[in-house]
Amino acid sequence: MWPLAALGAARGHLFPFVPVLLALGIGIYFSLPQEPLLRLWAGAAIASTALGLLGLTGPEPVRLPAMAMALVLAGLLVAGWRAHSVAAPVLGWRYYGPIEGRIVGVDRSASDALRLTLDQVVLHDVSVARLPHRVRISIHGAAPDVDPVPGTRVVLTGHLGPPGGPVEPGGFDFRRMAWFLGLGAVGYTRSPVLAIEAPAPGAALAITRLRMGMSAGIRAAMPGEPGGFVAAILTGDRSGVGQSTTEALRRSNLAHLLAISGLHMGLLTGVVYGALRAGLALVPVLALRWPIRKWAALGALAAAIFYLLLSGGNVATQRAFVMAAVMLGAVLFDRRALSLRSVALAAVLILVWRPEALLSAGFQMSFAATVALVAVFGWLRRRRALAPRRSRRAPRWLQGMIGVALCSVVAGLATAPVAAAHFHRIAEYGLIANLLSMPLMGTLVMPSAVLAAVLWPVGLDWIGLALMEAGTRWILAVAHVVGGMEGAVRMVTTPPVMALPLLALGLLWLILWPGRARLAGVVVAITAIGGWGLTERPALLIAESGKLVGLNTPQGRALTRPRGEGFVARNWLEADGDAADQAGAALRLGADAGSPPRFMFAGTEWVHLTGRRAPEQLDAFCHDGVVAVVDFRLRGSPPGACQVIDARALAQSGARAAHLRGDALHWRFAREVAGARPWTRMR
Repeated sequence: MWPLAALGAARGHLFPFVPVLLALGIGIYFSLPQEPLLRLWAGAAIASTALGLLGLTGPEPVRLPAMAMALVLAGLLVAGWRAHSVAAPVLGWRYYGPIEGRIVGVDRSASDALRLTLDQVVLHDVSVARLPHRVRISIHGAAPDVDPVPGTRVVLTGHLGPPGGPVEPGGFDFRRMAWFLGLGAVGYTRSPVLAIEAPAPGAALAITRLRMGMSAGIRAAMPGEPGGFVAAILTGDRSGVGQSTTEALRRSNLAHLLAISGLHMGLLTGVVYGALRAGLALVPVLALRWPIRKWAALGALAAAIFYLLLSGGNVATQRAFVMAAVMLGAVLFDRRALSLRSVALAAVLILVWRPEALLSAGFQMSFAATVALVAVFGWLRRRRALAPRRSRRAPRWLQGMIGVALCSVVAGLATAPVAAAHFHRIAEYGLIANLLSMPLMGTLVMPSAVLAAVLWPVGLDWIGLALMEAGTRWILAVAHVVGGMEGAVRMVTTPPVMALPLLALGLLWLILWPGRARLAGVVVAITAIGGWGLTERPALLIAESGKLVGLNTPQGRALTRPRGEGFVARNWLEADGDAADQAGAALRLGADAGSPPRFMFAGTEWVHLTGRRAPEQLDAFCHDGVVAVVDFRLRGSPPGACQVIDARALAQSGARAAHLRGDALHWRFAREVAGARPWTRMR
């Protein structure tokens, strides 16, 4: 009974475990090999309700275990409900023709191409029942003549297809992300984009016009990269930030400054809250008679709502707003704003609202940094309370500098494993870059943004913008210098599937559990870190399209093509922890120029045939003992005695990975690993 007694003693300190238990249930749902049947969902709902009632009214020793199991099942149910509630048609074939729809989102791809997300889609000769609710189209070639304002109805001619699956078995599944975003097809166009209907007037259009006007005004007042950077952090418009600057920010671990996330929302609301409270405190009649803290919190909440609307309200910004609103709500209800209970409440709201957020790097990094900061500063606060007063005398300016530096160190260490797991890279000098940049971000850039907004009605906003430009130029200079240093980035291989969840559970147990048993979390975390490098990378990879093959060699992954399938190639190399580019990886194969790539693997000769000449080349290379990978659908039997892996077979299996077990090959198929889930079913 000792564990139950320990649970009883910890009562009152366990609310922060609520989102952890919900996350366990959500994680279980997404790891299932197939979708549960309706009767299993009904059984889970009944069990969750019964366990919840037992946790509220049952015998004291079993209340907490019952409530914990109820929360895990609740997380499973919430994730399942969300997955089925967003169900929408997915295009099951390749489409080329006219596309009509209303713009609901504008962003840019990794290659810096403008992308339009359309709803109310109309496709030629496609019935309404089979039409995707949303499609996303990349604009290749010249910029569109139409002003891409959300609400504008456009028509174009383009290519569409279903969202692609994982680039390798067990890899990131874009289909799943597209499912929850409501994207039923993705594609591109090289034709003109024509506006056929203007957006309807209203508040949404006014906010969009304000956003675009502010972005253009900022870039006009601050030409070059500083203006693009400021426009990105204030309005979410990244069109003014070049690829070289984006890469420098990534290499220096400052890319998080570009995304409107918890950092920006926290800095903005913190500045507004502090300024309002300080201003109200200067009026003795108000300061002595009225709750100016709550007034300041309401003003900061209004600023957060405006920032949410102005920035376009993407998922990451919505998540940041929820976190900020919970913190400000704690002030309104006379609770400590920065506490683990407040962070837990924000996590619960987000997980119930968007359970799929658990799988995103943004959610994981935001809460990793927030939990670590609250825990570390809470521990320091308790230490100061117990220390003699003489030992606590230090200049306030020094305390502020130490606090900012400590924030950067703690947040950097907390988010490093998440960044390594998702992006396969560690910025070796990221801590230095953040120490040199974050103080200016919090003390100059964001406060100056508030100052510019306050002075804008009287035409003096240039003062705030000038201060922002000075701080931004420093941050960008740090990014370019640090990101350009030799050895600035160290690539890491993809970890085992359970490494990051185990590490998170171990560290959360260490932080949240109130007793000495918290030290068990250290053992779990060390075990997870120790197993990080145990992943066995595939000896051979074949892309779902059949257009790229990757062979593991002593020099690293050798690719069969120096160009084409760039997204797949980049993901394969990054998952290997390989810093080479696609062209460099293709040189490792040592193929003769002008001839199809050929190599020996597992005692067998392999050949990769792509392009228009592939069918006729197959006639020449298809003989006994050869395996041919081709990017077209083979009609009938192979022309010789070779084994052929064609586009039809790859469409059924998805990307393929081969592991060597002695002299035998062990194959894994992406569709088998992904299982039969709502987002993987063929349509």
